[in-house]
Amino acid sequence: MTISDINLEIRSICDTDTTGLPAATLLYRVNQAYEQITAKIMKETVGSWPFGDSNYTTFQTYTLNLSNSEPFYQIDSLTTPLIIMAVEVLDDDGNWHPLKPITLQDIRATGIAQSEYQETDGMPLEYEKRENAIVLYPAPDNGVSVTLTNGLRIFFLRTADTFTSAQVTTGTKEPGFPSPYHMLIVYMAAMPHLINYKPDRVSYYENKRIQLEKELKDNPAEFAVIKLMDKVVDAVQAVVEEKIDMFNSAGKAQA
Repeated sequence: MTISDINLEIRSICDTDTTGLPAATLLYRVNQAYEQITAKIMKETVGSWPFGDSNYTTFQTYTLNLSNSEPFYQIDSLTTPLIIMAVEVLDDDGNWHPLKPITLQDIRATGIAQSEYQETDGMPLEYEKRENAIVLYPAPDNGVSVTLTNGLRIFFLRTADTFTSAQVTTGTKEPGFPSPYHMLIVYMAAMPHLINYKPDRVSYYENKRIQLEKELKDNPAEFAVIKLMDKVVDAVQAVVEEKIDMFNSAGKAQA
């Protein structure tokens, strides 16, 4: 479903138009639903093939500068990471090293206070996730063991590549997860309007949402990246067939 289809379905379910459900309100509710669904998919797939919105064109990595004796690194909220998958540090020879994840509970279990755990600066070996930041143990030294510039790399899963008002005007962008579940956005985004103006419809569409969410939870393999590549495969096949016709080479393949 395109964003135009989604908006059309929502207004149809709500039995309203652009006056009753203005574009700005609808966009907010669609994006809110889109992000909630993306988070649900990530939760169901994080242990298998981690899901990423197919509208993104780059891998979800985040690079930061390291600072001498600084263990605490805040993650930019604009990057919107939902799940941190891995952390690496660049050594002084230009080689990346994976860090071992650790929790505050793990540190306390050693009998050492957090402030004194691996307190001598050096090559970071472990990282702790805390609020909107990560903490390195030990803190990096001043370029002796590590490369400070762009020396910290974080792999993470992002939230949805939400719609913009310009994309709504164009109308062709689709949600970045498999189309059988696009109606979830419709059901979720329509609900506030239904609750306020069409309460007799709430139960029906809430049950539709629950049923579709159950299917999503029961079929996490549907969100593997390979499942999202059908459009790419079709596009490549179309180009190949075009070239075959152009060069009149149908049936002339050689072994």
